[in-house]
Amino acid sequence: MGDMNAERPDKAGMADKSGQYVTLGVGREVFAVPVTTVREILDAREIAHLPNAPSFLLGLIDVRGHSVPVIDLRIKLGLPPAEATEHTRILVLDVDVVDAGDGESAPQRRMVLGLLADRVFEVTALDAGSAEPPPEIGIRWRSNYIDCVGRRGDDFVIVFDLAHLLTNEETALLETRVAA
Repeated sequence: MGDMNAERPDKAGMADKSGQYVTLGVGREVFAVPVTTVREILDAREIAHLPNAPSFLLGLIDVRGHSVPVIDLRIKLGLPPAEATEHTRILVLDVDVVDAGDGESAPQRRMVLGLLADRVFEVTALDAGSAEPPPEIGIRWRSNYIDCVGRRGDDFVIVFDLAHLLTNEETALLETRVAA
């Protein structure tokens, strides 16, 4: 896909339901991230492991001389790990994360992060008018990392809210590991 830095708006972490998305597969599910957050898509490569890292943090890769932490989406989403295949990809993203503090009033900052996905499908738009908030199921569940659920044809597409995919504690941990 190449570098897309020139097209990135200020609110790169906020999904625009009428915009374009990169769709990716994790297990049997289809997820999406706004195309404006994607720096590039890489083939699977060697990842430098970090001692005592949480299970979802695979380690670091070098992207043009910069250390980029890589998150295994399978583990982060509660799925079992899987061996890399010829379709496995790493999406290098610009993610706006909220600093620990008072939620909405806490300052945001940009972080470069790699997401390991089983496969990447395409750049596409959601079907017009299909975006809905995460479903209510009558109990609390961790759905804050879902910006919306849309459709592409007959399939559901879960759009990540990248700013909330990681908790504040996990974000701080990633930055500590990268700095080390």
